[in-house]
Amino acid sequence: MTLPLISIVIPTYGREEVLRDTLANVIQQDYPNYEVLVVDQTQNHEPETEAYLNELADAEKIRLFRVNWASLPGARNYAVRRASGEVILFIDDDVQLPTGFIAAHARNFFRSEIGAVAGRVFDRMKLADADPGLEIEYLPAEAMDPGVAWYHIDLVHTVKPQRVLTARGCNMSFRRDLFEKHGLWFDERFRGSAVREESDFCLHIRQTGLQIWYDPEAHLVHLGEETGGCHDISTRSLKYQITFYHNHFLLGLKNLTFSQALRLFTRLFDCHVLGRPPCHKSGSPVKILSRAGFYTVGFLSALWTLTQSIWDDGQHYSRLDQQDSNLAIATNHQPQKSALEL
Repeated sequence: MTLPLISIVIPTYGREEVLRDTLANVIQQDYPNYEVLVVDQTQNHEPETEAYLNELADAEKIRLFRVNWASLPGARNYAVRRASGEVILFIDDDVQLPTGFIAAHARNFFRSEIGAVAGRVFDRMKLADADPGLEIEYLPAEAMDPGVAWYHIDLVHTVKPQRVLTARGCNMSFRRDLFEKHGLWFDERFRGSAVREESDFCLHIRQTGLQIWYDPEAHLVHLGEETGGCHDISTRSLKYQITFYHNHFLLGLKNLTFSQALRLFTRLFDCHVLGRPPCHKSGSPVKILSRAGFYTVGFLSALWTLTQSIWDDGQHYSRLDQQDSNLAIATNHQPQKSALEL
């Protein structure tokens, strides 16, 4: 049985020591047939990180790409266009992996009905907030309902393999055919930390007839650093708050029926604005009004994004990449720094 080539994609932004630790884990994997693509959106690294990245690239342990913009879905698409693998495996730049991590993902793709694998995430922050003994065998039926699933999908505490609606962006793999044969790409209109961009992508997999399979043995530890990684803005900033709501509304307006979207937006308000469980946010009237303001601005922003889509599909970074590639062909030289492989 031939083992598929796995392309591990690591978008990174503003990370230093934790990125080095992640890469050290990746290159120690026991799977015999994989490549590592690092899409670095950091403009200036610490000397130790810069030296380490160059050392790995020179030794051909990673393929290093440096770009002069910051977009998580843009970085994912950028890497897919350069990956050689039959399977594309995405991880974050602040994770810890067991040595059998890649093999656990790869074995699922021998089943022809599986188009994607969602791995288990031992999320440091979510584990700290939950009952330490919590284990879920099978997710409730609501976890397959796109109107409310996002509040029922728990890929931290679930212990049994099963079909799921979506994966978590820090630990997910896809058949290459989803991109090349079915024409699915990550939507680069998802902003900031790009929350829900992976959910948007996974919802489109339903159109292909392929399944997303959850395998708890394909697990990793997610450190959950507050800044850097997929973030081009701080999670504590006002801009982050607006883009958080923008991305949820964009997901609903793009993919859901009216009744599904209404349930999603109602639950979003109930949890993230009013602060009811499972969000458990402050019930201070001032903070509720503040969050309601972000909710409203996020909704209007998502409507504007969709209005712009009449003349602009939002794939801004992919178009930049294509322009660089065309320029390289026309002038018979390598793409410029915005698309540089080291």
